[in-house]
Amino acid sequence: MTVALYRRYRPDTFADVVGQSHVTEPLMQALRSDKVGHAYLFSGPRGCGKTTSARILARCLNCAEGPTDTPCGKCASCVELARGGSGSVDMVEIDAASHNGVDDARELRERAAFAPARDRYKIFILDEAHMVTTQGFNALLKLVEEPPPHVRFIFATTEPEKVIGTIRSRTHHYPFRLVPPGMLTDYLGTLCASEGVEVAGGVLPLVVRAGGGSVRDSLSVLDQLMAGSGEGGVTYERAISLLGFTDATLLDDAVDALAAADGASLFDVVGRVMATGHEPRRFVEDLLERLRDLLILAASGEAGAKALGEVPEDQLDRMKDQSRRLGLERGSRAGDLVNDALSHMIGATAPRLHLELLCARLIAADAGAGARGETTVGRAQVPTTSVDRPPDAHRAPAGPEPASAPRQPAASEPEPTRAKRATAAASATPSHETPPAVTSEPSETVPLTASAGGPEDTELVRRRWAEVLGTLERRRVTWAMVSQSAQVAKVDAGVLTLAFDNQALAGRFGAGPHAENVALAVRETLGLAIRVEGAVGPVQAPVGGSIASATTAPQISQGTPSGGTSTGTTAPAAHTASTTNAPPPETEPPLDDETSPDDAAAPDSKLSGADVIAQMLGGTVVKD
Repeated sequence: MTVALYRRYRPDTFADVVGQSHVTEPLMQALRSDKVGHAYLFSGPRGCGKTTSARILARCLNCAEGPTDTPCGKCASCVELARGGSGSVDMVEIDAASHNGVDDARELRERAAFAPARDRYKIFILDEAHMVTTQGFNALLKLVEEPPPHVRFIFATTEPEKVIGTIRSRTHHYPFRLVPPGMLTDYLGTLCASEGVEVAGGVLPLVVRAGGGSVRDSLSVLDQLMAGSGEGGVTYERAISLLGFTDATLLDDAVDALAAADGASLFDVVGRVMATGHEPRRFVEDLLERLRDLLILAASGEAGAKALGEVPEDQLDRMKDQSRRLGLERGSRAGDLVNDALSHMIGATAPRLHLELLCARLIAADAGAGARGETTVGRAQVPTTSVDRPPDAHRAPAGPEPASAPRQPAASEPEPTRAKRATAAASATPSHETPPAVTSEPSETVPLTASAGGPEDTELVRRRWAEVLGTLERRRVTWAMVSQSAQVAKVDAGVLTLAFDNQALAGRFGAGPHAENVALAVRETLGLAIRVEGAVGPVQAPVGGSIASATTAPQISQGTPSGGTSTGTTAPAAHTASTTNAPPPETEPPLDDETSPDDAAAPDSKLSGADVIAQMLGGTVVKD
């Protein structure tokens, strides 16, 4: 049988005590200057070092070289009072929870009358002192007020207010505190290195959170994880399952669905929470903590990462992206709803019902905010463009179509028809405006499937969206537009809808080959043959402001100019509102002139399209 971790690493000196410098430094100074009082009161939460510090003080007082702030560790008193020692006859530790009456107080008074057997002082440590009755304290009052010169008292308690005032006023009171997470994480990492146990990333923050700032509780949790670890050490999955915390993947999926106002994906997360055996209330508590982290990042930017403690770099990047998409206003509103639901779930007989009602309220809050003209994300789900759209569609706007005869979706057209239309449009476009990467061949080699869709595919695309953006990065202009101003709204019937933060960007996304580039990136990364469409839906609102948006997102038809003015299938009122809300086209720089400052492959960004084709691609302009 092994000794518990918190006993093996119990501090022997004040310098070894973790996170209590506000207590240990004054005590060490008092010992150095020989101004030690006759009675002390150590208070604070459990497991933060009260009893340990009382024993260290006893060692310092009875050391052969003392009183000293650093025990020698060689004399008989130091050896007996050290970690694993047998204890000293002149240091009496009393459990006040079981010795709290008048008779026990009288016995202590009789023992205090005798001089120490060997050491300098006879020291009495009363642990859990708040358990002593009022009569017992009154019986000790005279002894504590005027003790013999060889007696020292140390009271340790978690509830100092229950110690009667006449006793407190005759002691030096030192309040202990919970250890900060960063300091405790570093300490646990040192112990793991000393034990030779490999701990996976993200495990120690879970241990610190389970311990609640208590060193002893954290060491007990870590000891349990070490005992159940295999040859690979303590894994993150084992810690999650054993401690009962929610997997970070579930939290990421829930926040992504909330940011996109995707009710289907959010309720799918609820089903997975229940299927994996997680406690609904713990999930809500973890979700509230995640929202708190996102609010810190949204409010303070890069500086807010310091307040989150130790977070893996990849998870921190995901949280920064989530805070950008969720926004400060929506995140604060969601945090209030989650906090209220957590309060009502205490003692609930149907916790899943409360969790599902919470999800419905979160989605309804976004819908209500959109109806009031506030900022919402991912609410516009109307298709705006498709992958088979000609790149130069913005040069010849189509006239308004009758409202009774809306244009059929491109997915219902036969494959040869779409290929012929794309080929004809490409041949009719000047060669210096048609990027060589946009062809109709992918549509012929990999047929578009209408089966991709639903919450599962939406969560898959959201979870691996960073990989898709990595594949898309070679298309610098498309990558810059999508990575900074768009998020995944939904995947339905073989169509991936991206929500942009304003109508102008959605129109510019549909005016060029960007939809095809994103579709190719998704196909290459995830193996999904889908079409990509843009929709209007602000990604993040300015702090303290709002962006007015129509309750029904205007459709960007094939004849929509690149400036974002809606025509065609929208009603006249919606057309007027979208035209009024759209930013002026002249304020947006031309898309073809956008270059990334990090793109080393574009030093001649001021060249015309024909010069770029001739110089960089070796092509020849046949017709201008």
